[in-house]
Amino acid sequence: MTAHLGLLARIEAKPEHADDVEQMLTQAVQLARAESGTLTWYAFKLGPALFGVFDTFADEEGREAHLKGRIAAALGEAAPTMLATPPQIDRVDVLAVK
Repeated sequence: MTAHLGLLARIEAKPEHADDVEQMLTQAVQLARAESGTLTWYAFKLGPALFGVFDTFADEEGREAHLKGRIAAALGEAAPTMLATPPQIDRVDVLAVK
């Protein structure tokens, strides 16, 4: 399957919860592996308390399923206590893949 669609999320943790957010994202890869519509899923660290997630999908159904899935739910639950700001999630169109 070819990835045509993606999501790019920027996640800023409260400094005192940066380790917790990092651990949550590291463990979330297991949930992403269980999503048949998620082709690739990357979690990364941009700074001491700044993280990101980039994932790809073949179609809109896979992207929507991911947005309604367990990772999004866990992030939503963590937001009020562990995040400095609500996650910024952008829908992207993948132009080229190697």
